[in-house]
Amino acid sequence: MNHIKKAAVLGAGVMGAQIAAHLANAGIRSYLLDIVPKEMDDAEKKKGLTTKDREVRNRYASAGLKRALEIKPAPFFTAERASYITVGNLEDDLNKISDADWIIEVVVESLAPKRELMKRVDALRKPGNIVSSNTSGIPISQISEGLSDDFRRHFLGTHFFNPPRYLYLLELIPTAETLPDVVSFMRGFAEEMLGKGTVLCKDTPNFIGNRIGVAAMMYVIHKMVERDYTIEEVDTITGPASGRPRSATFRTGDIVGLDTLIHVADNLYEAAPEDEMRDYFKVPEFIIEMQKKNWLGEKTRSGFYKRVKNEKGESEILTLDYRTMEHRQRSKAAFPSIDMGKNIDDVAERVRALAYAKDRAGEFFWDTTAAVLIYSANRIPEIAEDIMSIDNAMKWGFGWELGPFETWDAIGLEKSVEKMKSGGRQIPQKILDMIEAGAKTFYKEENGSQLYYDFTTKNYREVPVPKKLVNLKAEAKKSKVVKANAGASLIDLGDSVACVEFHSKMNAIGEDILQVVDFGLKKLEADYDALIIANQGRLFSAGANLMLILMLAQEGDFDELDRAVRTFQAIDMRIKYAPKPVVAAPFNMTLGGGCEMTLHAPRVRASAETYIGLVEVGVGVIPAGGGTKEMLIRSLSRAPRVPDIDLMPYVREVLETIGTAKVATSADEAKKFGYLRATDGVSMNEKFLIHDAKATALAMVQEGYRSPEKQKIVALGQPVLSALTLGLYLWKEGKQITDYEFHIGKKLAYVLTGGDFTSQQEVDEEYILDLEREAFLSLCGERKTQERIQYMLKNNKALRN
Repeated sequence: MNHIKKAAVLGAGVMGAQIAAHLANAGIRSYLLDIVPKEMDDAEKKKGLTTKDREVRNRYASAGLKRALEIKPAPFFTAERASYITVGNLEDDLNKISDADWIIEVVVESLAPKRELMKRVDALRKPGNIVSSNTSGIPISQISEGLSDDFRRHFLGTHFFNPPRYLYLLELIPTAETLPDVVSFMRGFAEEMLGKGTVLCKDTPNFIGNRIGVAAMMYVIHKMVERDYTIEEVDTITGPASGRPRSATFRTGDIVGLDTLIHVADNLYEAAPEDEMRDYFKVPEFIIEMQKKNWLGEKTRSGFYKRVKNEKGESEILTLDYRTMEHRQRSKAAFPSIDMGKNIDDVAERVRALAYAKDRAGEFFWDTTAAVLIYSANRIPEIAEDIMSIDNAMKWGFGWELGPFETWDAIGLEKSVEKMKSGGRQIPQKILDMIEAGAKTFYKEENGSQLYYDFTTKNYREVPVPKKLVNLKAEAKKSKVVKANAGASLIDLGDSVACVEFHSKMNAIGEDILQVVDFGLKKLEADYDALIIANQGRLFSAGANLMLILMLAQEGDFDELDRAVRTFQAIDMRIKYAPKPVVAAPFNMTLGGGCEMTLHAPRVRASAETYIGLVEVGVGVIPAGGGTKEMLIRSLSRAPRVPDIDLMPYVREVLETIGTAKVATSADEAKKFGYLRATDGVSMNEKFLIHDAKATALAMVQEGYRSPEKQKIVALGQPVLSALTLGLYLWKEGKQITDYEFHIGKKLAYVLTGGDFTSQQEVDEEYILDLEREAFLSLCGERKTQERIQYMLKNNKALRN
């Protein structure tokens, strides 16, 4: 097996349909099959259908696909991707799996139906094709027991985490009989084509992620009851304050669903009789009572939290009081250590401070964290061979910023072990041996390489790095930084390629970043063959530095603001017309100025998960770094080259895209909106983006890159401006936009049509740039715009800092 072009997903429930959707995102066509309904529903009867009709027999699969097109966040990059999926049923269409390179079982979480289905699959599949189960905890070897040798050699577990598109983790669970080549191929395929981070798990109850995650969650819940904490208090402690997701413990429970949590915990209780934390896997009585009341979380609109309408008709979230089993108004949890931690950006420092805090938050965090650290150490080599597999599973599948062993390093191994001992906890012998041998951390850096402590060899080993993973921090530590300031660095990536790396707060584009981009462009002409613009932060760029814009506007220093905008425009134009290749590598949030810089790059290599848009209207201005100009050029370039073509629809399209601050929710959608070109490359795995961008740049060099010719832009003038203004007026009268948005829209339309021309004219790019800048500056001088910027900064701490 060296490719997967077609798949079959057996089971069209929540997970099955979303797995098929993500395969479609990767360009892989699939059959989505489910059981045949036992009887018709009322709608089918009204249509006069029979149980022999395909519409009836495919109902469950069709419903699964329909649901996948409706749920949020969207499983598909774009709705058009659904055409990659063919629905069917397990009676009429199971024979189609013979041409599927990968068959994925995602039926009900019970051993008997899985084994029965796999017997049928074994009889129909093509020898050598891969079969896997998405079970979250049933032993993989039991599912394949008694089947053909070829089946067992090509069978493994592939446990996706929900939602499959967005959660990075994919657990691979081979059996003792799975061929090593199959495991190796699936690992490479999942990382490259599906954009996943893979961990190899042993075939043990709940594998890695759910074994550690459920143990941690159940321990927290039991300790909450035992120590009389409220749900709000626990979620305050176990959220971002401790390096965990905002959903913390109980919001996560509502998202996952109490029925799922109970099932996984019960399964773990039954399947792991020797587990030292087994008693904590017992579901507390109040959660059993919640299940009886059908308070299952988001799916039933009531769980640990409940959204209701108050007397004023406003939405309000209530919290469960597990003592009275009633939902009540939320109470704010306040802890000195949590308040102090809000000022600590570095997660390791924040966790360390909380672990040794003396208040109720510190005590609870210490108790629950110490238990999870010891539990994780005891699971090696039971569930995984190394600490990295456990750390990565918890980061990629549960959204922890630090895995258990990274957390242990953060709080200090020796210091924490002494505290654990003083509290009467039993320390794993492997940890005591490690300390005795002089190993003070689980991870360390040595000679430019990251090492991890291996319990088997009792020594440090090099952390394996995928070939396509380029770590900018590691490159910087190898003395490859050419220039740096607080906002950005220029890094030599080798092969005559340099990289401008952003590292300002939220990667907001200000003078510091522009200085390094300017320097990088100069070095490109003199010393390098290509330049990429990228970073490996949480997002590509949140846009321009709003605090600086507000400060200059409020001080009335419009000369300085004008200079700043001119500088940004000039840099973007130099990116566009650089004599050598420049490649932008956007990912995640790429907004405002970040989008504008991306628009000017001659080539883009984007992450599939790129959320890109020109959102300046939201703060009362228009894009002025050349974004308005570039979107106009792109839209006009799509018009057919025929005489007397009406160009107004193409200009109106840009007005609507910028005026409504459209943000693409994937690279696919960004191509539809015009933020990316159809020819721009897309990387499914964000961690490979720097490698792929560099490869794109080198390919451009190899092809003999030439910078584009300067462009002329058709300015349609006053007739089209009047038509666009009328459209805006009708929007305003229809209450679709506010009076001030109408005002902003008129200025945007003025720029897009070239201003005061009475007839169609050709203008150069600089002319439109001047109009952009003038509109931007005039809007910055208005009170309502300054109030909008103040509101944005007030409600976004990251931007404010």
